[in-house]
Amino acid sequence: MAHLVESMAFVRETPWHGLGNRLPDKQPLEVWLEAAGMDWEIKTTDVLFRIGTGNNFNVHSNPDAKVLYRSDTLAPLSVVSPRYKVVQPKEILEFYRDLVSLGGFELETAGVLKEGKKLWALAKTGEETVLKGGDRVKGYLLLATSCDGTLATTAQFTSVRVVCNNTLQIATNDRAGAIKVPHSTKFDPLVVKQALGVGASAWDAFAEKAQALSGRKVNRMDVTKYIIDVLGDRMPPLPSSPMKRL
Repeated sequence: MAHLVESMAFVRETPWHGLGNRLPDKQPLEVWLEAAGMDWEIKTTDVLFRIGTGNNFNVHSNPDAKVLYRSDTLAPLSVVSPRYKVVQPKEILEFYRDLVSLGGFELETAGVLKEGKKLWALAKTGEETVLKGGDRVKGYLLLATSCDGTLATTAQFTSVRVVCNNTLQIATNDRAGAIKVPHSTKFDPLVVKQALGVGASAWDAFAEKAQALSGRKVNRMDVTKYIIDVLGDRMPPLPSSPMKRL
């Protein structure tokens, strides 16, 4: 399935795919950790290879690579270099502990994707803007990482309620104000939070643009041009000169 959700927890509205454990509001992080299926660790071991055939073989290790695997199922996650810095599932949720207790944030969703290869947690910031027509757009703080090198550990403000791989990609594709920590660098939550103090202005910029767009009147020509730009023209004009026969 495109959502790639293995496990997740959420509050309030059920995600579009109908999966996950619904929690009451303001649950402690320990409850979130279990309900989201994130109560395991990423372990590291050597990469081994066999030389020889049949019963006549020797086993060697590769010092330039390590295997990451899950502590609960022992399932392999990826093969990485020894320099790869792991971010544990528990660290993703612990990132929000002081923000929830002191900063007025509230956890919204958290979970595991691709059998443990991607992890995320999302908190509601309390920021909200109301567009014309009563459409409410909420602000969230996302923290996501991967075990397979497909995503740097990323913290950013977003208007996307992340509940699956699709929505995670949508959120992280918007790089405005995002703080990205490559897996060659140790993840330091304090440094990231300090950097996010600057990134918080990204929500204000988004809200301003959203208000401007919601107030713009759109005519039929605008709609037609937009649809053609996105989907292509189903009835393109015929060429002015006849085509030459081969």
